[in-house]
Amino acid sequence: MGLPPPSTSPTWRTTGGDLTDDEWELIADLLDPPTVSKMGRPRKHTRRQVADAIFYVAATGCQWRHLPERYPPWSTVHSYHLDWSRNGTWEKVCDRLRNMVRLAEGRDAEPSAGIIDARTVRGAPTVTTTHPRHSELTRGYDGNKKISGRKLFGLVDTIGLLVGVRVVAAGVSDNAGGIAVFDLARPKTDRLGRVWVDAGFKNAFAAYLRSRRVAVEVVNKIHPTGFHVLPRRWVVERTWSWLMNHRRLQIDYERDPIITEGFIWAAHSRMLLRR
Repeated sequence: MGLPPPSTSPTWRTTGGDLTDDEWELIADLLDPPTVSKMGRPRKHTRRQVADAIFYVAATGCQWRHLPERYPPWSTVHSYHLDWSRNGTWEKVCDRLRNMVRLAEGRDAEPSAGIIDARTVRGAPTVTTTHPRHSELTRGYDGNKKISGRKLFGLVDTIGLLVGVRVVAAGVSDNAGGIAVFDLARPKTDRLGRVWVDAGFKNAFAAYLRSRRVAVEVVNKIHPTGFHVLPRRWVVERTWSWLMNHRRLQIDYERDPIITEGFIWAAHSRMLLRR
């Protein structure tokens, strides 16, 4: 007699980790807002299943067409991710969860200080030089890192939670990218009064922030050679490490940088939900 087929454990979860009921309740109203109209065809798949699929793609780095069958069709999931990235839904989810985490740790919901840093990511062949909808340059070459692709600028609070994200061509200077991400993050907090940066942001960026009454502190290397943990800078570096554990973010595949930003917000949201 042959052995009976193995039964699937009721507690089995995907590699990316599907949402629990408690986690879904925290963000359900943002991803699945109530609708008044009864027109149209009933949905075959819930927004929760779509969110689980997007988290799976972000964590495993699989191609859209290779989504497991337990999730909705890849075209449906992809369409939702495009919409949620472009209309700011993923960013709103992350903003809510960040404020909840800060309050749970006894802090004010709005941070009073932050750290800005940039990370260059190699672009796949699907990443075009110009934006698919207009002539904006979206792919470049980082001469310092010797990488062709895009540069991710992020502003985090003092515990490493994302406040602002901006994805640009790799050739954009740190000063220009830092100003862009600061302008995106500043409306979220009226308390932001100090920012730590590395030496690449010390010129135009520092002058721009001081003109807006925000103190800038440049954290230089302790020694010219070797690895040394830098004060404050290690917080944002740790955040990049957390995010780069999501394989989809290790290489940029998206034609539109906004979709890459959506993946960053989604990945960070999943981390905050677990936290």
